[in-house]
Amino acid sequence: MPENSQSPVEPTQKPSGTEQQHEENPWVETIKTLVTAGILAIGIRTFVAEARYIPSESMLPTLEVNDRLIIEKISYHFKNPQRGDVVVFNPTEILQQQNYRDAFIKRVIGIPGDTVQVSGGTVFINGEALEEDYINEAPEYDYGPVTIPEDHYLVLGDNRNNSYDSHYWGFVPREKLVGKAFIRFWPFNRVGILNEEPQFADEEPITP
Repeated sequence: MPENSQSPVEPTQKPSGTEQQHEENPWVETIKTLVTAGILAIGIRTFVAEARYIPSESMLPTLEVNDRLIIEKISYHFKNPQRGDVVVFNPTEILQQQNYRDAFIKRVIGIPGDTVQVSGGTVFINGEALEEDYINEAPEYDYGPVTIPEDHYLVLGDNRNNSYDSHYWGFVPREKLVGKAFIRFWPFNRVGILNEEPQFADEEPITP
């Protein structure tokens, strides 16, 4: 009887366990994907960036109630916060004693070593007047002069007369900073990067 030259339809010997192809249960695969995505999302939110919304009018006119922002958390690991940065920070010790738990958002006005004074509707840094086109109205209070210690920041709301900020409760330690407000993504008609910076009165304005 002639030999059959065709390959057998089924193998004459089962492959070893290492050779067997194992099909993953689709539900298990889905769960693995969701868990991985969740871990990545938590990692991004913790170390890279997160979304925040504005609940109050303390930063008018720059930020309106219900504006949505992206807060980036990377840059302050490599450089110091700068005057003019809009920052999110966790409550300081004094604010915690007043039962504040949610994060705040304000603008950095004084950096370590600065002497800050508010007088006659103007903010003075080391004796030089700031020109702040972004504020809602001139401050109607006097404050300082105070000198900011190392690794601390003085923050004020752009809505100067309706903001619970450093002129009430003091400075923000650097370790309390969550990150810098980078871009507004909602509402669509106001999408854009937040980059307003204060200028000293004797400086020429920066062209956007």
